[in-house]
Amino acid sequence: MTDVLVIAVAQPSVTSFDVTANVAAHAAAVRSAGARVVVFPEMSLTGYEFAAEPVAPDDPRLAPLVAACAETGAVALAGAPVGGDPRFIGVLAVDGGGARVAYRKQYLGAAEAAHFVPGREPAVLEVDGWRLGLAICKDTGEPQHAADTVALGIDVYVAGVLEGAADAHVQPGRVGRITADHRVPVALASFAGSTGEGFDAAAGGSGVWAADGTLLDGAGTEPGAVVRVTLRRG
Repeated sequence: MTDVLVIAVAQPSVTSFDVTANVAAHAAAVRSAGARVVVFPEMSLTGYEFAAEPVAPDDPRLAPLVAACAETGAVALAGAPVGGDPRFIGVLAVDGGGARVAYRKQYLGAAEAAHFVPGREPAVLEVDGWRLGLAICKDTGEPQHAADTVALGIDVYVAGVLEGAADAHVQPGRVGRITADHRVPVALASFAGSTGEGFDAAAGGSGVWAADGTLLDGAGTEPGAVVRVTLRRG
C-alpha cells in the first residue's frame, strides 16, 4: 500500500473502428503521462460506434499498449465494447501482464440499450492499495451508481465519459454532486475531437477533482491532451 497515487486522464485522438491506430495513441499517452494509472474515455479503443466489434482481452492488437504499460509500470483503463453475445460497454484494465475486463457499464443511454446490455454490478480495481471505483459516462449521472460504488470502499471514483461540446457543463456538474455527496476524489477522462453516433464535436475537459470538489487540474477541448495529478491519502 502506498500513500501516493499518480493518476492521469487522457483524451487521445480516436479513429472510429481503427483499434490498431487507437492502441498506438493510447500507448503514446501512457508513455507521456508518467503515471501509475492512466484513464481513457468511453469506448476509446474503437470510437463511440455501436457497430464496433468487441475488443477481447487477448486481442493481439492490444500488444503495443501492454508493452507501454510494462515499460512505464502503468495501468491503463481503456474503453471498449466487450463480450460477444451479449455485448457490453466496458473498461479494459491493461498492464504489463495483459488485459482484462474490469467493469461493464450499468446505466445505458436509450440509444445504447438497443445494442448493448447493462452490467450487473459496480466494480473496484485495486492498484497499490488504492481502491478505484469504476464508472462509464451515464453511470456518473445516476446517484445510485455512486452510492453503490462508494459502498464498496473506494479511494477514487474513476470514469471514462463522452459528451457533446454543447453539453460540456454536464460532467463537471455530476462531479460536483459526487464529491458533495461522498467526499471522494474524482478522475474523469472525457472524449475530445469527433466520433460516431452524432458526436461530431466532443466536449473534452478531462480532469481530476479533489474530494472537496476542487479541480486539481484539467484539460481543454483538444484531442491528445493528458493531465497528471498526484493524489495523497488524507
